Amino acid sequence: MKKPSMILFDYGHTLCYEPNWDSVRGNKALLPYITKNPYNKTLEDIVAGVSLIYGKHLESIRANGYDISGQVGDRVLYAYLGIEFSLTPLEQEIVFWRAASEGAIMPNADKMLDHLHQLGIRTGVISNLLWSGEALRERLDRLLPNNHFEFIMTSSDYIFRKPNPILFEIALRKAGLPASEVWYCGDNPEKDIEGASAVGIFPVHYDNDIEKSRDRIAEIKPKCEHLYIKEWDELIRILK
Repeated sequence: MKKPSMILFDYGHTLCYEPNWDSVRGNKALLPYITKNPYNKTLEDIVAGVSLIYGKHLESIRANGYDISGQVGDRVLYAYLGIEFSLTPLEQEIVFWRAASEGAIMPNADKMLDHLHQLGIRTGVISNLLWSGEALRERLDRLLPNNHFEFIMTSSDYIFRKPNPILFEIALRKAGLPASEVWYCGDNPEKDIEGASAVGIFPVHYDNDIEKSRDRIAEIKPKCEHLYIKEWDELIRILK
């Protein structure tokens, strides 16, 4: 383990989390922007459509290790319902996402990122996410305004989901660095830790307890060499 030139991060439950998530509230926030609704679809109809398009069909694609852009998913959903909005696809993502949960930073994530910048360690993000990298950029810039992320990648922009090595290898090409000079921090033992390790990136398993779900508690430890931490202050001390 040597000091990295760059550290890449997962998004959910690593840099930020989404307290009080409510997708119905997100869909409700879009209603004022409807410009066409010839079939008089209600919020309940939209929720049923989400269950059909996202829950039944798109979720099966994701389960096989691939992602379809949320913007494409919404295009299918609202074409199916006959609804049109005054918003651009990106604006639609942001309005929904912010209403579903404003988001919050993981403890001391801002302090940790400031420290990395002071040390001259570059940063970036790779996330398994339905939302676009542009929508995630807006959220991270709002919640972590002093970040210096050189790039933000979401699986929905690149088809493949972690632990697929293609996402990590694209990130290395964007960074212009060999895997030996890069670390990756995430909370999922398989997708983040073993996925990064498979391409030669040194993984950091960040296992903070805030809003930790039962399935996370039952997760198996990664089957590869890695650094295990529970607080971002631990990473700061190690780098010092």
